[in-house]
Amino acid sequence: QVQLVESGGGSVQAGGSLRLSCAASGNIYSSLCMGWFRQAPGKEREGVARIYFPTPHIVYADSVKGRFTISRDGANNPLYLQMGSLKPEATAMYYCAASTRVACYSGALSTRAGNYYNSWGRGTQVTVSS
Repeated sequence: QVQLVESGGGSVQAGGSLRLSCAASGNIYSSLCMGWFRQAPGKEREGVARIYFPTPHIVYADSVKGRFTISRDGANNPLYLQMGSLKPEATAMYYCAASTRVACYSGALSTRAGNYYNSWGRGTQVTVSS
């Protein structure tokens, strides 16, 4: 099992930037994928970005392509989500997740993608004002 702790959320004006961090501990080498998901009030959880480590292979939601970057510089370092040109619709709780399941690769950021992750952080709130 992997323990995940997110940080870096906050309030920012539209057009601004934030960098989210996800510190992992425990059996970190077992993870095939790590990703960022978000959930706004009254909306379903959606995948934002995912990295599949063996290749590596990265995917982004269409809504964040070109503005967000997911990265991790080695298994012993945090997972990051650099968010730029933020829009009010990015307001949500952001969750870091890790998966040991091969399905996390093919599942990418599909609506069922979250089902393939077996470790979740508690989330960090991002609020973007217009």
